Amino acid sequence: MAEPKTAKRDALIDIEKKAQKLWEDAKAFEVDAPTIEEHADMKTIHQAHPKFLSTTAYPYLNGRLHLGHGFTVSKIEFATGYQRLQGKRALFPLGWHCTGMPIRACADKLAREMEMFGKNYEVPEETETPQIEKLNLQEAERVDPTKIVAKKGKVVAKSTGLKYQFQIMEQIGVPREDIHKFADPQQWLTYFPPFATSDTKKIGYKIDFRRSFITTDANPFYDAFIRWQFNKLRALNKVKYGLRYTIYSPKDGQPCMDHDRSSGEGVGPQDYTCIKLKVIEFSPETQAALAGNKDIEGKTIFMVAATLRPETMYGQTNCFVGVDLKYGIFKTHKSDELFLMTERAARNMAFQNLSPSNGEVSKVADLVGRQLIGTQVKAPLSTYPSVYVLPMDGVLATKGTGVVTSVPSDSPDDYATVMDLKKKPDYYKVQPEWIVPFEPVAIINTPTYGNLAAPTICAQMKIASQKDKTQLALAKDAVYKDGFYNGVMVIGEYAGKPVQEAKPEIRKQLIEAGEAVPYNEPENLVMSRSGEECIVALMDQWYLDYGESEWRAQAEECLKNMNVYTEETRNAFEKNLAWLNQWACARSYGLGTRLPWDHNFLVESLSDSTIYMAYYTIASLLQGGSIDGSIPGPLGIRAEQMTDQAFEYIFAEGPFPTDSDIPHASLEKLRREFEYFYPLDVRTTGKELISNHLTFTIYNHVALFPKKYWPVSFRANGHLLLNGDKMAKSTGNFLGLAEAVEKYGADATRLALADAGDSGEDANFEDVTANACILKLHTLMEWIQETLAAKDTFRKTGREAYNFYDRVFESHMNKLINQAEADYEATFYREAVKSAFYELMTARDFYREACALMEIPMNHDLIMRYMEVQVLLISPIVSHWSEHIWGNVLGKEGLVVNARWPKSGPVDEAVLQEIEYLRRQLTNVRATETQALKKKKKGKTDVFDPFKPKKITILIAAKFPEWQEASIAVLQGAYQPENKDKLFDDEKVKKELAAKGLMKDKKVMPFLHDLKKKAAEQGPSVFSRTLSFDETEVLEAHSEYLRRILGYETLTLVKSDEVASIPEGAEDDYVRAAEQSVPGQPTFVVKNI
Repeated sequence: MAEPKTAKRDALIDIEKKAQKLWEDAKAFEVDAPTIEEHADMKTIHQAHPKFLSTTAYPYLNGRLHLGHGFTVSKIEFATGYQRLQGKRALFPLGWHCTGMPIRACADKLAREMEMFGKNYEVPEETETPQIEKLNLQEAERVDPTKIVAKKGKVVAKSTGLKYQFQIMEQIGVPREDIHKFADPQQWLTYFPPFATSDTKKIGYKIDFRRSFITTDANPFYDAFIRWQFNKLRALNKVKYGLRYTIYSPKDGQPCMDHDRSSGEGVGPQDYTCIKLKVIEFSPETQAALAGNKDIEGKTIFMVAATLRPETMYGQTNCFVGVDLKYGIFKTHKSDELFLMTERAARNMAFQNLSPSNGEVSKVADLVGRQLIGTQVKAPLSTYPSVYVLPMDGVLATKGTGVVTSVPSDSPDDYATVMDLKKKPDYYKVQPEWIVPFEPVAIINTPTYGNLAAPTICAQMKIASQKDKTQLALAKDAVYKDGFYNGVMVIGEYAGKPVQEAKPEIRKQLIEAGEAVPYNEPENLVMSRSGEECIVALMDQWYLDYGESEWRAQAEECLKNMNVYTEETRNAFEKNLAWLNQWACARSYGLGTRLPWDHNFLVESLSDSTIYMAYYTIASLLQGGSIDGSIPGPLGIRAEQMTDQAFEYIFAEGPFPTDSDIPHASLEKLRREFEYFYPLDVRTTGKELISNHLTFTIYNHVALFPKKYWPVSFRANGHLLLNGDKMAKSTGNFLGLAEAVEKYGADATRLALADAGDSGEDANFEDVTANACILKLHTLMEWIQETLAAKDTFRKTGREAYNFYDRVFESHMNKLINQAEADYEATFYREAVKSAFYELMTARDFYREACALMEIPMNHDLIMRYMEVQVLLISPIVSHWSEHIWGNVLGKEGLVVNARWPKSGPVDEAVLQEIEYLRRQLTNVRATETQALKKKKKGKTDVFDPFKPKKITILIAAKFPEWQEASIAVLQGAYQPENKDKLFDDEKVKKELAAKGLMKDKKVMPFLHDLKKKAAEQGPSVFSRTLSFDETEVLEAHSEYLRRILGYETLTLVKSDEVASIPEGAEDDYVRAAEQSVPGQPTFVVKNI
């Protein structure tokens, strides 16, 4: 019967299941601190019992884990396996995050859909499409989001689009009859964690599951831990209360933080100064449109323009609108004032104390931009008594207010537009008197562009029109930076002051004078998980005072001493610390821990996940293996006994608690676990969390823990692509973690994850790689089994009797042990796969093939050592396979996950250079044979045929040609390694080559060109051309090996200066080959016999 196509995979999966049972039975990954009996002195405990604590961002459990989760977790998993081999107590815990809006929002959707379709979610074949009634933006009068109104339309039950939450639940594997249970948020907390645990066990992650937990108040122990954190932060004055701008969802009625968003993570409020341009006289079209409007009678109307540069308002010459944009006139917080702007801006202002009441958007008139052209307004601070409203291309309704102040002296966009209008007033339908008299006003002087920066740079860059978008963007960036950092005011009461000093003062002056208002909006589009575009609200709220100078200095000190693995990551952290400030830490909707002092609010999801790494160290003693703490732990402690004083004693060297009856011995046990495993050795997560979670983690650690417990290292990785494309369920390019294990097996999945990539760039998991891994692992396993069966036929000689191939194999093996160790230490797992797996197998292949070719039995001790080394080096990544080979095939005692890293022996670099030299010759000959075959296929009959009997003559040079030696000396003299942009002084090279008469030799420049490239890659070593071995001796010693492996009848060695002594020496190809031969690069002539 034919073997099934999946037989090799199935065999590996069977091995994996057995290995997992071995680990489970042995409790292999349950790691504890040494007991007092093992080592009493905490000061020396880490010298006697080294440890390694690694964590990753705990997954959010609103569904099953996918391969992207597996990729990030694998970075810690591989590190844990490697550190165990180094003899450390390597602890890898993993909890499950449930805090925040997503679970609650999904549960509420299911509840609404259950009202619509019943408990079994039976959607009629045709029905009226349910729509949530448009929400009133006024917070106090928000419509109940469960209220449904009907709108005619069709919903086809068999539609492939996932319109409803219950369809999503069904897609992720929840049976239809159970979906109604998920309308209760607590169901999510009990349903998905067991799947996550099972999925991570199936792939063989070395997790101590005794320490797993869920967040929120569903776990009273974790709830108490977060209360301690926030009570202490508040006592330290790190948590404050007050008015601040925040991204806000009117529909949800609360701030919308990063984890509450479906898009726009990392986006914050953008602070503008909104200039009030008083309408003196509307254009005739606008007057006609507003005729009879009672709501505007007796009111002062302002066109409001959002600007980031209030200091430039002295230079206003006009105001711009988009001709096709829709505008409105809106009521404001002042009964006698109305604002003219876009509705989007009005929606933001409604939550910033700028509307009649909070959340109220009250529009009294609709207008279109073209109607406003020619309106006369008074512009605050402008040197002109009044200016006009003019048209501009590219005014956006999604940025600012839709009204743009024009300062052509300092804005290249404004200047280019003004010049267009002046050139073609009829085309743009403007009157000359609206534009011609208004010249740019000098307001800021800069060293680069003078006091009319925009006209100057537009002339320099030859910008002719407002349509030159690319050039204008570059010009804007250059002018704005030069103006802010180097500019000096030349007008107004702040003349002579640097722009950086004047800017805030002018803003303050405008606001106090009632000529401007502060205004904020999201920097970019933010969508909440409830499907609404967010705004910015000014509201009283609890916030963490990130960015406060003393706290920030501590965070920067911590970062300075941390290993973050790449400069790119360090730069991202430094940039983030430079701008991050106050962060809203509480909300009223979702799941989580209640603020200890204000139970109306919950701690938001990015704020209750900053120090939980410390909680891992004691979780197993508190929770008894239950993720919600429902089962008493081994110390028998109740959650209510874990007071703030108790946590302070455990985590921060606080005094013995007086408000808890936990026995002294139990507290000491908890404290010992923490003090042994902390600080955190490495934390890994996606690079997108640098801007929030990882930076918050630094801030909270430096505030809450003694310095010796500050984190040691953070590692940030990119996202995981699947077969080169972004993973997405909507496109079908998606793979769950459990699905991957089922498809490829655990070890092939792990190996392909390691091979996917390590940098901050996106990695790529490839189906072809995973499938190839199955074959490679199975083939290697079969080879080991077959080799062991034949081990009695191997050569049993000691190291002193090693031949050349033995010494090569031993040195290769020792060098790769060292290289793999360096790769694992650097967390370069793709490189570790290369050195510990592929290159080690390549070294073995060379050895066995060379021995077979030379008819020499392989060395018994070397082959046995290779098998052991191969298993150990790859075991952190390919753990199940390694466990099987270690115990069941090699017969080793104990588990491979408890074994030790192999010791490296001496590396004979000379013998490795010799074998590398021989390999280069093989490559060169084979390349020549390939070229001959290509010529033969083209119909040439007089060419060498590699498949017929053949002979080879190798011509060896004793010295380099004089022209090469002279050329190298010239190039070396012009080498300037300190100049990274220009390694060589080319003018000097040309001058000296000419002086030596070498410029006439056509071979010189191509030769030096190649040498330059090598110098850029390899450094100054390319100038040294001394071989570490005698080339003739090496070729003579291994001529028979070369002859056999290449398949030649005869192989002749000839010194290039003695070519005339052989019978064919006078032939052109021999003479030409002899001329081209140089030391280290012999040439050859191949002939058919």
